[in-house]
Amino acid sequence: MKDKFNLTREQNVFIAKRNIVDYIWKSANLEGIGVTYPETQAIYDEGIVNGIPVDNIIAIINLKYSWQFILENNDIDYDFKTLCYLHKLTCDKLVLSQDLGNLRTTPVNIGGTSWQPQFPIESQIKEELDELLHQSEKTKTEIAIEIMLWIMRRQMFIDGNKRVAMLFANKIMIDNGCGILTISQKNQPTFFEKLIQFYETGDLSDLKQWIYDTSIDGIDFNCKD
Repeated sequence: MKDKFNLTREQNVFIAKRNIVDYIWKSANLEGIGVTYPETQAIYDEGIVNGIPVDNIIAIINLKYSWQFILENNDIDYDFKTLCYLHKLTCDKLVLSQDLGNLRTTPVNIGGTSWQPQFPIESQIKEELDELLHQSEKTKTEIAIEIMLWIMRRQMFIDGNKRVAMLFANKIMIDNGCGILTISQKNQPTFFEKLIQFYETGDLSDLKQWIYDTSIDGIDFNCKD
């Protein structure tokens, strides 16, 4: 998989900031957080919006702070510590304090399938992440997509795994000028169908290619009219 975009980090951050509310809205909807785009914009700008469930407001604000973290810090390692910190940011006040930033210790059920993920073990998570990061034959885009899907399927946290997965993968994308991973509203039903297949089979090839084809956002700054 070739990198679709070859941007500077500054250019990639510019794109992310310009479309930040859209990315937050899509990411929230991907986790079943029922907010409209105007509601997301209002929460992003004002913090408190009447008539919207408190948990939805908290989730959007947490995503705002999480995006600020990955955009403002280009010297943070892609490691287990960062994964856990992103969970703290995205799920603050939404999960029990003992679960915040920690690997889950209870089983989870996945909607739409009877498949259940194995319990996460810290040493295994660190080893698997390191192997995914150091695939010298693959582009940063392909590595970012694979890590995003690995985090989603691993279900290492009690909640918020898709949010953490997309943020972690987008840090890799942004730091390397590869664009932004984002699942559009119209593509989310297809994404979930393919995600369930991936959960059940462990074969990521179809979903990885589909994400590459449909879900990378960016601008070609070198394009001339």
